[in-house]
Amino acid sequence: MSKQTLVQGTLLLILAGLITKVLGFINRMVMARIMGGEGVGLYMMAVPTFLLTITLTRLGLPVAISKLVAEADAQGDRKKIKRILVVSLAITGVLSIIFTTIMISAAPILANYFFTDRRTFYPLIAISPVIPIIAVSSVLRGYFQGLQNMRPSAYSQVIEQIVRITLVALLSSLFLPYGVEYAAAGAMISVILGEAASLLYMFSMFKMKKTMKVRKGFFNQLKGGKSTFKELLNIALPTTGSQLIGSVSYFFEPIVVARSLAIAGISTAVATSQYGELEGYVMPLLLLPTFITYSLSISLVPAISEANANKNFVLIEHRLNQALRLSLISGGIAVIVTYVFAVPIMDLMYDAPSSASYLKVMTPLFIFLYFQGPLQAVLQALDLAKAAMINSLIGAIVKLAAIFVIASRPEFGIMGAAIAIALGTVVVTLLHFATVVKAISYTIVIKDYIKGFLCIVVTALFAAFLYRYIFPMYSQLIGTLLCVSITTFFYLLCLFLFKLIKREDLGHFPIIKRWI
Repeated sequence: MSKQTLVQGTLLLILAGLITKVLGFINRMVMARIMGGEGVGLYMMAVPTFLLTITLTRLGLPVAISKLVAEADAQGDRKKIKRILVVSLAITGVLSIIFTTIMISAAPILANYFFTDRRTFYPLIAISPVIPIIAVSSVLRGYFQGLQNMRPSAYSQVIEQIVRITLVALLSSLFLPYGVEYAAAGAMISVILGEAASLLYMFSMFKMKKTMKVRKGFFNQLKGGKSTFKELLNIALPTTGSQLIGSVSYFFEPIVVARSLAIAGISTAVATSQYGELEGYVMPLLLLPTFITYSLSISLVPAISEANANKNFVLIEHRLNQALRLSLISGGIAVIVTYVFAVPIMDLMYDAPSSASYLKVMTPLFIFLYFQGPLQAVLQALDLAKAAMINSLIGAIVKLAAIFVIASRPEFGIMGAAIAIALGTVVVTLLHFATVVKAISYTIVIKDYIKGFLCIVVTALFAAFLYRYIFPMYSQLIGTLLCVSITTFFYLLCLFLFKLIKREDLGHFPIIKRWI
Protein backbone atom coordinates (compact mmCIF):
# COMPACT_ATOMS: atom_id res chain seq x y z
CA MET A 1 0.00 0.00 0.00
CA SER A 2 1.49 3.36 -1.08
CA LYS A 3 1.68 5.62 1.95
CA GLN A 4 2.29 9.35 1.69
CA THR A 5 3.51 11.92 4.20
CA LEU A 6 1.10 14.58 5.48
CA VAL A 7 2.27 17.16 2.95
CA GLN A 8 2.50 14.69 0.04
CA GLY A 9 -0.99 13.32 0.72
CA THR A 10 -2.34 16.82 1.11
CA LEU A 11 -0.74 17.99 -2.15
CA LEU A 12 -2.25 15.05 -4.01
CA LEU A 13 -5.71 15.87 -2.66
CA ILE A 14 -5.15 19.58 -3.39
CA LEU A 15 -4.32 18.86 -7.04
CA ALA A 16 -7.35 16.59 -7.36
CA GLY A 17 -9.46 19.17 -5.56
CA LEU A 18 -8.29 21.91 -7.91
CA ILE A 19 -9.25 19.85 -10.95
CA THR A 20 -12.55 18.95 -9.30
CA LYS A 21 -13.32 22.58 -8.47
CA VAL A 22 -12.53 23.74 -12.01
CA LEU A 23 -14.76 21.03 -13.44
CA GLY A 24 -17.39 21.90 -10.85
CA PHE A 25 -17.38 25.53 -11.99
CA ILE A 26 -17.80 24.42 -15.58
CA ASN A 27 -20.69 22.25 -14.41
CA ARG A 28 -22.30 25.25 -12.66
CA MET A 29 -21.79 27.48 -15.68
CA VAL A 30 -23.42 24.91 -17.95
CA MET A 31 -26.42 24.63 -15.61
CA ALA A 32 -26.69 28.42 -15.32
CA ARG A 33 -26.66 28.88 -19.09
CA ILE A 34 -29.19 26.09 -19.71
CA MET A 35 -31.58 26.43 -16.75
CA GLY A 36 -31.06 30.04 -15.63
CA GLY A 37 -31.26 31.30 -12.06
CA GLU A 38 -34.67 29.72 -11.46
CA GLY A 39 -33.56 26.24 -12.48
CA VAL A 40 -30.36 26.51 -10.45
CA GLY A 41 -32.51 27.71 -7.54
CA LEU A 42 -34.66 24.56 -7.69
CA TYR A 43 -31.50 22.43 -7.87
CA MET A 44 -29.92 24.22 -4.90
CA MET A 45 -33.12 24.01 -2.81
CA ALA A 46 -33.04 20.21 -3.14
CA VAL A 47 -29.32 19.89 -2.36
CA PRO A 48 -29.58 20.58 1.42
CA THR A 49 -32.15 17.79 1.88
CA PHE A 50 -29.93 15.43 -0.07
CA LEU A 51 -26.86 16.38 2.01
CA LEU A 52 -28.78 15.93 5.26
CA THR A 53 -29.79 12.42 4.20
CA ILE A 54 -26.19 11.60 3.26
CA THR A 55 -24.97 12.84 6.65
CA LEU A 56 -27.45 10.59 8.45
CA THR A 57 -26.51 7.62 6.26
CA ARG A 58 -22.74 7.97 6.65
CA LEU A 59 -23.13 8.53 10.39
CA GLY A 60 -19.72 10.21 10.61
CA LEU A 61 -18.06 6.89 9.76
CA PRO A 62 -15.45 8.16 7.24
CA VAL A 63 -13.62 10.10 9.96
CA ALA A 64 -14.00 7.24 12.47
CA ILE A 65 -12.76 4.68 9.92
CA SER A 66 -9.80 6.86 9.00
CA LYS A 67 -8.82 7.34 12.65
CA LEU A 68 -9.22 3.70 13.72
CA VAL A 69 -7.55 2.28 10.59
CA ALA A 70 -4.60 4.66 11.11
CA GLU A 71 -4.21 3.48 14.70
CA ALA A 72 -4.61 -0.22 13.80
CA ASP A 73 -2.15 0.13 10.92
CA ALA A 74 0.40 1.74 13.26
CA GLN A 75 0.07 -1.35 15.47
CA GLY A 76 0.15 -3.77 12.51
CA ASP A 77 -3.29 -5.18 13.41
CA ARG A 78 -4.69 -6.33 10.04
CA LYS A 79 -7.54 -8.29 11.63
CA LYS A 80 -8.88 -5.16 13.28
CA ILE A 81 -8.74 -3.27 9.98
CA LYS A 82 -10.87 -5.98 8.37
CA ARG A 83 -13.33 -5.87 11.26
CA ILE A 84 -13.59 -2.08 10.92
CA LEU A 85 -14.46 -2.46 7.24
CA VAL A 86 -17.02 -5.21 7.82
CA VAL A 87 -18.85 -3.37 10.59
CA SER A 88 -18.78 -0.06 8.67
CA LEU A 89 -20.19 -1.59 5.49
CA ALA A 90 -22.98 -3.28 7.48
CA ILE A 91 -23.93 -0.02 9.21
CA THR A 92 -23.94 2.12 6.05
CA GLY A 93 -25.74 -0.59 4.04
CA VAL A 94 -28.67 -0.73 6.45
CA LEU A 95 -28.84 3.05 6.93
CA SER A 96 -28.73 3.77 3.18
CA ILE A 97 -31.79 1.59 2.58
CA ILE A 98 -33.71 3.22 5.44
CA PHE A 99 -32.92 6.84 4.52
CA THR A 100 -33.37 6.40 0.78
CA THR A 101 -36.88 5.14 1.49
CA ILE A 102 -37.55 8.04 3.88
CA MET A 103 -36.30 10.63 1.38
CA ILE A 104 -38.50 9.33 -1.43
CA SER A 105 -41.51 9.21 0.89
CA ALA A 106 -40.87 12.67 2.32
CA ALA A 107 -40.25 14.41 -1.03
CA PRO A 108 -43.89 15.42 -1.71
CA ILE A 109 -44.34 16.64 1.88
CA LEU A 110 -41.18 18.74 1.75
CA ALA A 111 -42.05 20.20 -1.65
CA ASN A 112 -45.65 21.03 -0.78
CA TYR A 113 -45.40 22.26 2.82
CA PHE A 114 -41.81 23.31 3.61
CA PHE A 115 -40.44 24.91 0.46
CA THR A 116 -42.30 27.82 -1.08
CA ASP A 117 -41.74 26.29 -4.53
CA ARG A 118 -43.46 22.91 -5.05
CA ARG A 119 -41.35 22.12 -8.10
CA THR A 120 -38.50 21.02 -5.81
CA PHE A 121 -40.26 17.61 -5.72
CA TYR A 122 -38.66 16.57 -9.02
CA PRO A 123 -34.96 17.11 -8.16
CA LEU A 124 -35.59 15.57 -4.71
CA ILE A 125 -36.92 12.35 -6.22
CA ALA A 126 -34.23 12.28 -8.92
CA ILE A 127 -31.29 12.42 -6.48
CA SER A 128 -32.56 9.78 -4.01
CA PRO A 129 -30.93 6.68 -5.62
CA VAL A 130 -27.42 8.11 -5.11
CA ILE A 131 -27.52 7.62 -1.32
CA PRO A 132 -26.39 3.93 -1.18
CA ILE A 133 -23.64 4.66 -3.73
CA ILE A 134 -22.15 7.49 -1.66
CA ALA A 135 -22.50 5.44 1.55
CA VAL A 136 -20.29 2.62 0.25
CA SER A 137 -17.82 5.06 -1.34
CA SER A 138 -17.41 6.86 1.97
CA VAL A 139 -16.37 3.64 3.72
CA LEU A 140 -13.72 2.92 1.09
CA ARG A 141 -12.44 6.50 1.24
CA GLY A 142 -12.12 6.31 5.01
CA TYR A 143 -10.18 3.05 4.67
CA PHE A 144 -7.66 4.47 2.18
CA GLN A 145 -7.28 7.72 4.12
CA GLY A 146 -6.62 5.80 7.32
CA LEU A 147 -3.75 4.05 5.54
CA GLN A 148 -2.57 7.54 4.50
CA ASN A 149 -2.96 6.61 0.83
CA MET A 150 -4.78 9.59 -0.65
CA ARG A 151 -4.53 8.56 -4.32
CA PRO A 152 -7.84 6.63 -4.56
CA SER A 153 -9.76 9.49 -2.91
CA ALA A 154 -8.10 12.05 -5.13
CA TYR A 155 -8.59 10.20 -8.42
CA SER A 156 -12.19 9.22 -7.61
CA GLN A 157 -13.11 12.89 -7.11
CA VAL A 158 -11.82 13.75 -10.57
CA ILE A 159 -13.59 10.78 -12.19
CA GLU A 160 -16.88 11.73 -10.55
CA GLN A 161 -16.69 15.30 -11.87
CA ILE A 162 -15.64 14.27 -15.38
CA VAL A 163 -18.62 11.92 -15.72
CA ARG A 164 -20.98 14.48 -14.19
CA ILE A 165 -19.88 17.35 -16.43
CA THR A 166 -20.03 15.10 -19.48
CA LEU A 167 -23.68 14.28 -18.79
CA VAL A 168 -25.14 17.39 -17.10
CA ALA A 169 -25.54 19.40 -20.31
CA LEU A 170 -27.04 16.45 -22.14
CA LEU A 171 -29.54 15.47 -19.44
CA SER A 172 -30.61 18.98 -18.39
CA SER A 173 -31.08 20.02 -22.04
CA LEU A 174 -33.00 16.80 -22.73
CA PHE A 175 -35.50 17.48 -19.93
CA LEU A 176 -35.68 21.30 -20.27
CA PRO A 177 -38.59 21.29 -22.78
CA TYR A 178 -40.77 19.77 -20.03
CA GLY A 179 -39.92 22.60 -17.60
CA VAL A 180 -37.00 23.88 -15.48
CA GLU A 181 -37.97 21.50 -12.67
CA TYR A 182 -37.32 18.54 -15.01
CA ALA A 183 -34.06 20.10 -16.16
CA ALA A 184 -33.00 20.33 -12.48
CA ALA A 185 -33.92 16.66 -12.08
CA GLY A 186 -31.77 15.84 -15.11
CA ALA A 187 -28.82 17.61 -13.47
CA MET A 188 -29.39 15.47 -10.38
CA ILE A 189 -29.29 12.28 -12.46
CA SER A 190 -25.85 13.32 -13.73
CA VAL A 191 -24.74 13.42 -10.08
CA ILE A 192 -25.87 9.81 -9.60
CA LEU A 193 -23.97 8.59 -12.65
CA GLY A 194 -20.85 10.50 -11.59
CA GLU A 195 -20.91 8.99 -8.10
CA ALA A 196 -21.47 5.52 -9.57
CA ALA A 197 -18.36 5.89 -11.75
CA SER A 198 -16.39 7.08 -8.70
CA LEU A 199 -17.53 4.06 -6.67
CA LEU A 200 -16.52 1.64 -9.45
CA TYR A 201 -13.03 3.13 -9.44
CA MET A 202 -12.75 3.02 -5.64
CA PHE A 203 -13.91 -0.60 -5.59
CA SER A 204 -11.44 -1.63 -8.29
CA MET A 205 -8.59 0.05 -6.35
CA PHE A 206 -9.68 -1.74 -3.18
CA LYS A 207 -9.69 -5.09 -4.98
CA MET A 208 -6.21 -4.43 -6.33
CA LYS A 209 -4.64 -3.09 -3.12
CA LYS A 210 -6.39 -5.04 -0.39
CA THR A 211 -4.44 -7.36 1.89
CA MET A 212 -7.53 -9.16 3.19
CA LYS A 213 -10.68 -10.90 1.94
CA VAL A 214 -13.63 -8.92 3.29
CA ARG A 215 -16.31 -11.40 2.16
CA LYS A 216 -14.56 -14.35 3.81
CA GLY A 217 -16.04 -14.77 7.27
CA PHE A 218 -18.06 -11.54 6.84
CA PHE A 219 -20.88 -12.52 9.21
CA ASN A 220 -18.50 -14.06 11.75
CA GLN A 221 -16.54 -10.81 11.78
CA LEU A 222 -19.81 -8.93 12.14
CA LYS A 223 -20.92 -11.04 15.10
CA GLY A 224 -17.57 -10.53 16.80
CA GLY A 225 -17.44 -6.83 15.99
CA LYS A 226 -19.31 -5.48 19.00
CA SER A 227 -16.26 -3.72 20.45
CA THR A 228 -15.37 -2.32 17.02
CA PHE A 229 -18.95 -1.12 16.60
CA LYS A 230 -18.68 0.75 19.90
CA GLU A 231 -15.31 2.24 18.95
CA LEU A 232 -16.68 3.45 15.63
CA LEU A 233 -19.76 4.99 17.20
CA ASN A 234 -17.76 6.64 20.00
CA ILE A 235 -15.96 8.63 17.33
CA ALA A 236 -18.65 8.71 14.64
CA LEU A 237 -21.64 9.88 16.69
CA PRO A 238 -20.06 13.09 18.05
CA THR A 239 -18.62 13.69 14.57
CA THR A 240 -22.05 13.07 13.06
CA GLY A 241 -23.49 15.45 15.60
CA SER A 242 -21.27 18.20 14.28
CA GLN A 243 -21.93 17.31 10.64
CA LEU A 244 -25.61 16.79 11.33
CA ILE A 245 -25.92 20.24 12.83
CA GLY A 246 -24.34 21.68 9.69
CA SER A 247 -26.60 19.59 7.45
CA VAL A 248 -29.77 20.38 9.43
CA SER A 249 -28.80 24.06 9.36
CA TYR A 250 -28.28 23.84 5.59
CA PHE A 251 -31.57 21.94 5.24
CA PHE A 252 -33.47 24.73 6.99
CA GLU A 253 -31.54 27.48 5.23
CA PRO A 254 -33.56 27.56 1.96
CA ILE A 255 -36.77 27.19 3.95
CA VAL A 256 -35.94 30.10 6.27
CA VAL A 257 -34.63 32.19 3.37
CA ALA A 258 -37.75 31.56 1.28
CA ARG A 259 -40.08 32.34 4.20
CA SER A 260 -38.09 35.46 5.13
CA LEU A 261 -38.15 36.76 1.57
CA ALA A 262 -41.89 36.12 1.45
CA ILE A 263 -42.29 38.26 4.58
CA ALA A 264 -40.20 40.93 2.85
CA GLY A 265 -42.74 40.88 0.01
CA ILE A 266 -40.67 39.03 -2.60
CA SER A 267 -42.52 36.61 -4.91
CA THR A 268 -41.81 32.85 -4.98
CA ALA A 269 -40.26 32.85 -8.46
CA VAL A 270 -37.98 35.80 -7.65
CA ALA A 271 -37.00 34.30 -4.28
CA THR A 272 -36.12 30.98 -5.97
CA SER A 273 -34.01 32.80 -8.56
CA GLN A 274 -32.23 34.94 -5.94
CA TYR A 275 -31.47 31.91 -3.79
CA GLY A 276 -30.14 30.16 -6.89
CA GLU A 277 -27.78 33.08 -7.53
CA LEU A 278 -26.58 33.15 -3.90
CA GLU A 279 -26.10 29.39 -3.46
CA GLY A 280 -25.46 28.35 -7.05
CA TYR A 281 -23.24 31.22 -8.24
CA VAL A 282 -21.70 33.01 -5.25
CA MET A 283 -21.13 30.23 -2.72
CA PRO A 284 -19.08 28.00 -5.08
CA LEU A 285 -16.64 30.87 -5.60
CA LEU A 286 -16.40 31.52 -1.86
CA LEU A 287 -15.88 27.80 -1.24
CA LEU A 288 -13.16 27.53 -3.90
CA PRO A 289 -10.19 27.47 -1.45
CA THR A 290 -11.86 24.75 0.61
CA PHE A 291 -10.48 22.11 -1.76
CA ILE A 292 -7.15 22.96 -0.11
CA THR A 293 -8.45 23.13 3.45
CA TYR A 294 -10.56 19.99 2.89
CA SER A 295 -7.45 18.18 1.69
CA LEU A 296 -5.56 19.39 4.74
CA SER A 297 -8.40 18.21 6.98
CA ILE A 298 -8.47 14.70 5.49
CA SER A 299 -4.70 14.35 5.87
CA LEU A 300 -4.67 15.83 9.38
CA VAL A 301 -7.05 13.31 10.98
CA PRO A 302 -4.87 10.18 10.56
CA ALA A 303 -1.61 12.16 10.91
CA ILE A 304 -2.60 13.79 14.20
CA SER A 305 -4.32 10.62 15.45
CA GLU A 306 -1.02 8.80 14.95
CA ALA A 307 0.94 11.58 16.68
CA ASN A 308 -1.58 11.68 19.53
CA ALA A 309 -1.36 7.87 19.96
CA ASN A 310 2.41 8.27 20.32
CA LYS A 311 1.95 11.25 22.71
CA ASN A 312 3.96 13.44 20.34
CA PHE A 313 2.34 16.79 21.16
CA VAL A 314 5.17 18.81 19.58
CA LEU A 315 4.40 17.14 16.24
CA ILE A 316 0.67 17.85 16.67
CA GLU A 317 1.37 21.56 17.16
CA HIS A 318 3.80 21.60 14.23
CA ARG A 319 1.27 19.99 11.88
CA LEU A 320 -1.50 22.33 12.99
CA ASN A 321 0.72 25.37 12.42
CA GLN A 322 1.57 24.05 8.98
CA ALA A 323 -2.10 23.49 8.12
CA LEU A 324 -3.27 26.91 9.34
CA ARG A 325 -0.46 28.71 7.52
CA LEU A 326 -1.42 26.96 4.27
CA SER A 327 -5.08 27.79 4.93
CA LEU A 328 -4.23 31.47 5.36
CA ILE A 329 -2.17 31.81 2.21
CA SER A 330 -4.59 29.79 0.04
CA GLY A 331 -7.60 31.68 1.36
CA GLY A 332 -5.84 35.01 0.96
CA ILE A 333 -5.54 34.94 -2.82
CA ALA A 334 -9.16 33.78 -3.11
CA VAL A 335 -10.35 36.74 -1.02
CA ILE A 336 -8.34 39.18 -3.15
CA VAL A 337 -9.49 37.86 -6.52
CA THR A 338 -13.18 37.39 -5.65
CA TYR A 339 -13.43 40.83 -4.03
CA VAL A 340 -11.54 42.97 -6.56
CA PHE A 341 -12.70 41.17 -9.72
CA ALA A 342 -16.19 40.21 -8.53
CA VAL A 343 -18.15 41.93 -11.32
CA PRO A 344 -16.27 40.57 -14.37
CA ILE A 345 -16.02 37.09 -12.82
CA MET A 346 -19.77 36.83 -12.21
CA ASP A 347 -20.52 38.26 -15.64
CA LEU A 348 -18.15 35.90 -17.46
CA MET A 349 -19.08 32.77 -15.54
CA TYR A 350 -22.83 33.11 -15.09
CA ASP A 351 -23.91 36.19 -17.08
CA ALA A 352 -25.06 37.60 -13.72
CA PRO A 353 -22.95 40.70 -12.84
CA SER A 354 -25.59 41.84 -10.33
CA SER A 355 -24.68 38.84 -8.13
CA ALA A 356 -21.25 40.42 -7.55
CA SER A 357 -22.75 42.54 -4.75
CA TYR A 358 -23.32 39.39 -2.65
CA LEU A 359 -19.78 38.25 -3.37
CA LYS A 360 -18.19 41.53 -2.27
CA VAL A 361 -20.14 41.59 0.98
CA MET A 362 -19.36 37.98 1.94
CA THR A 363 -15.76 37.61 0.74
CA PRO A 364 -13.91 39.48 3.55
CA LEU A 365 -15.62 37.42 6.27
CA PHE A 366 -15.22 34.10 4.48
CA ILE A 367 -11.48 34.01 5.13
CA PHE A 368 -12.51 32.55 8.50
CA LEU A 369 -14.03 29.55 6.72
CA TYR A 370 -10.67 28.52 5.34
CA PHE A 371 -9.37 27.89 8.88
CA GLN A 372 -12.47 26.00 9.95
CA GLY A 373 -11.79 22.63 8.27
CA PRO A 374 -8.29 22.04 9.68
CA LEU A 375 -9.38 23.18 13.15
CA GLN A 376 -12.32 20.78 13.14
CA ALA A 377 -10.09 17.95 11.89
CA VAL A 378 -7.73 18.52 14.82
CA LEU A 379 -10.64 18.45 17.27
CA GLN A 380 -11.84 15.15 15.79
CA ALA A 381 -8.35 13.62 15.91
CA LEU A 382 -8.00 14.65 19.57
CA ASP A 383 -11.37 13.05 20.45
CA LEU A 384 -12.98 16.46 20.89
CA ALA A 385 -15.70 15.97 18.29
CA LYS A 386 -18.33 16.75 20.93
CA ALA A 387 -16.85 20.22 21.45
CA ALA A 388 -16.84 20.74 17.67
CA MET A 389 -20.51 19.70 17.60
CA ILE A 390 -21.44 22.30 20.24
CA ASN A 391 -19.53 24.99 18.35
CA SER A 392 -21.34 24.07 15.12
CA LEU A 393 -24.71 24.17 16.92
CA ILE A 394 -24.07 27.69 18.22
CA GLY A 395 -23.00 28.83 14.74
CA ALA A 396 -26.06 27.26 13.11
CA ILE A 397 -28.43 28.96 15.55
CA VAL A 398 -26.73 32.31 14.98
CA LYS A 399 -26.92 31.88 11.19
CA LEU A 400 -30.59 30.87 10.98
CA ALA A 401 -31.70 33.50 13.49
CA ALA A 402 -29.75 36.18 11.61
CA ILE A 403 -31.25 35.08 8.27
CA PHE A 404 -34.78 35.43 9.63
CA VAL A 405 -34.12 38.78 11.33
CA ILE A 406 -32.20 40.42 8.48
CA ALA A 407 -33.59 38.82 5.30
CA SER A 408 -37.20 39.46 6.31
CA ARG A 409 -36.53 43.22 6.16
CA PRO A 410 -37.39 44.58 2.69
CA GLU A 411 -34.32 46.85 2.61
CA PHE A 412 -32.01 43.82 2.95
CA GLY A 413 -33.85 40.87 1.38
CA ILE A 414 -31.49 38.22 0.00
CA MET A 415 -28.48 40.36 0.98
CA GLY A 416 -29.52 39.77 4.59
CA ALA A 417 -29.20 36.02 4.01
CA ALA A 418 -25.71 36.55 2.56
CA ILE A 419 -24.61 38.54 5.63
CA ALA A 420 -26.10 35.98 8.02
CA ILE A 421 -24.36 33.02 6.33
CA ALA A 422 -21.00 34.80 6.59
CA LEU A 423 -21.66 35.69 10.24
CA GLY A 424 -22.40 32.06 11.15
CA THR A 425 -19.11 30.99 9.56
CA VAL A 426 -17.11 33.49 11.63
CA VAL A 427 -18.74 32.34 14.89
CA VAL A 428 -17.99 28.62 14.32
CA THR A 429 -14.36 29.24 13.33
CA LEU A 430 -13.63 31.40 16.36
CA LEU A 431 -15.20 28.83 18.68
CA HIS A 432 -13.19 25.98 17.09
CA PHE A 433 -9.97 27.97 17.49
CA ALA A 434 -10.69 28.73 21.16
CA THR A 435 -11.34 25.01 21.80
CA VAL A 436 -8.09 23.91 20.12
CA VAL A 437 -6.04 26.48 22.05
CA LYS A 438 -7.53 25.23 25.30
CA ALA A 439 -7.01 21.55 24.41
CA ILE A 440 -3.33 21.55 23.39
CA SER A 441 -2.03 24.85 24.78
CA TYR A 442 -1.46 25.88 21.18
CA THR A 443 1.10 28.63 20.62
CA ILE A 444 0.05 31.09 17.92
CA VAL A 445 2.84 32.03 15.52
CA ILE A 446 1.78 35.68 15.38
CA LYS A 447 4.48 36.76 12.93
CA ASP A 448 3.12 34.36 10.27
CA TYR A 449 -0.36 35.87 10.54
CA ILE A 450 0.95 39.45 10.49
CA LYS A 451 3.03 38.70 7.40
CA GLY A 452 0.10 36.82 5.83
CA PHE A 453 -2.39 39.65 6.26
CA LEU A 454 0.24 42.15 5.10
CA CYS A 455 0.69 40.10 1.90
CA ILE A 456 -3.08 40.09 1.39
CA VAL A 457 -3.45 43.86 1.87
CA VAL A 458 -0.51 44.74 -0.39
CA THR A 459 -1.67 42.35 -3.11
CA ALA A 460 -5.25 43.64 -2.86
CA LEU A 461 -4.06 47.21 -3.43
CA PHE A 462 -1.97 46.03 -6.39
CA ALA A 463 -4.98 44.15 -7.81
CA ALA A 464 -7.20 47.25 -7.43
CA PHE A 465 -4.58 49.23 -9.36
CA LEU A 466 -4.62 46.64 -12.16
CA TYR A 467 -8.42 46.60 -12.24
CA ARG A 468 -8.60 50.36 -12.55
CA TYR A 469 -5.82 51.03 -15.06
CA ILE A 470 -4.96 47.78 -16.91
CA PHE A 471 -8.30 45.95 -17.08
CA PRO A 472 -10.09 48.62 -19.25
CA MET A 473 -7.39 48.30 -21.94
CA TYR A 474 -8.57 44.82 -22.94
CA SER A 475 -11.76 42.86 -23.52
CA GLN A 476 -13.49 41.60 -20.38
CA LEU A 477 -12.21 38.02 -20.76
CA ILE A 478 -8.61 38.93 -21.62
CA GLY A 479 -8.52 41.72 -19.05
CA THR A 480 -9.80 39.45 -16.27
CA LEU A 481 -7.44 36.59 -17.08
CA LEU A 482 -4.45 38.91 -17.40
CA CYS A 483 -5.14 40.86 -14.21
CA VAL A 484 -5.89 37.74 -12.15
CA SER A 485 -2.73 36.04 -13.43
CA ILE A 486 -0.52 39.05 -12.63
CA THR A 487 -2.18 39.38 -9.21
CA THR A 488 -1.58 35.70 -8.43
CA PHE A 489 2.09 35.94 -9.49
CA PHE A 490 2.56 39.06 -7.37
CA TYR A 491 0.95 37.33 -4.39
CA LEU A 492 3.20 34.28 -4.74
CA LEU A 493 6.22 36.59 -4.92
CA CYS A 494 5.10 38.24 -1.67
CA LEU A 495 4.70 34.84 -0.01
CA PHE A 496 8.26 33.84 -0.90
CA LEU A 497 9.67 37.22 0.12
CA PHE A 498 7.93 36.99 3.50
CA LYS A 499 8.93 33.30 3.78
CA LEU A 500 5.36 32.09 4.24
CA ILE A 501 6.08 29.24 1.82
CA LYS A 502 8.95 27.52 3.54
CA ARG A 503 11.76 25.29 2.35
CA GLU A 504 10.56 22.44 4.59
CA ASP A 505 7.15 22.45 2.88
CA LEU A 506 8.72 22.03 -0.56
CA GLY A 507 11.33 19.54 0.61
CA HIS A 508 8.71 16.82 1.07
CA PHE A 509 8.43 16.43 -2.71
CA PRO A 510 11.27 14.59 -4.54
CA ILE A 511 10.93 16.55 -7.80
CA ILE A 512 11.16 19.92 -6.05
CA LYS A 513 13.73 18.71 -3.56
CA ARG A 514 16.33 18.34 -6.30
CA TRP A 515 16.10 22.06 -7.02
CA ILE A 516 16.30 23.28 -3.42
